[in-house]
Amino acid sequence: MIPRIRLPDGTEVPALGQGTWYMGERGAEAKSEAAALRAGLDLGLALIDTAEMYADGGAERVVRQAVAGRRDEVFLVSKVYPHNASREGCIAACERSLARLGTDRIDLYLLHWRGSVPLAETVAGMEALRAAGKIRSWGVSNFDVEDMEELWRAGGGACATNQVLYNPEHRGIEFDLMAWQSQRRVPLMAYTPLGQGGRLLRAKALATVAARHGATPAQVALAWSMRSRNVIAIPKASSLDHVTANAAASALRLEAEDLAVIDAGFPPARRKQALAML
Repeated sequence: MIPRIRLPDGTEVPALGQGTWYMGERGAEAKSEAAALRAGLDLGLALIDTAEMYADGGAERVVRQAVAGRRDEVFLVSKVYPHNASREGCIAACERSLARLGTDRIDLYLLHWRGSVPLAETVAGMEALRAAGKIRSWGVSNFDVEDMEELWRAGGGACATNQVLYNPEHRGIEFDLMAWQSQRRVPLMAYTPLGQGGRLLRAKALATVAARHGATPAQVALAWSMRSRNVIAIPKASSLDHVTANAAASALRLEAEDLAVIDAGFPPARRKQALAML
């Protein structure tokens, strides 16, 4: 069973989902990408994250294939570009995403990152979409503490999550952002939990812990990101083998000795750091 995380409105979602960044970029691979997502659904990875930015809507079209006939099983997340995040622009962008996804609703709609549009306008657009039943809840992505505080001042206290870069290589949010959100019961969503380019998965610390548990470094990285009950990890996997391995990570429980090894290899933040973004 995949552990569950409770959103502020009481909705429970899997602590381990599926990302789609870089999907939909090559039409010849769309069928296999959709098949991998469907396999993830079979394994309980029922949260699928996508965005209008990914492959210029191509990833949303892959998700449409993956969830066809299974929409009610899926907690669907998508994101709006900052330049589309005015009140009316947000509504129009959501309608386009709904059409590409082939659905009448998005479960969680996120502002992809901050732009020049005042946050109050974005909040107004999100709330209008929620009132119309186009989305069930909304949130943000790539927001630091100062951004979250400004969002709250702009009337954004209904924010359901903040999606940020988080893995052992990028731990800056542990210094302040993680605690800020935990105090307000706003879960974090961790993108790129397996790192980028393979460097993280070659690290000695992860290999040491993996050998101890008969696991893979990727499974250790996922278990590490989910060790808190306030984090949802969304790794991308475009093959059945990778999806199956990711799902198995939910059963891995890291012990204090394991966490100490990872801390030694990737020391926790001891001061405020700029929010890491990809």
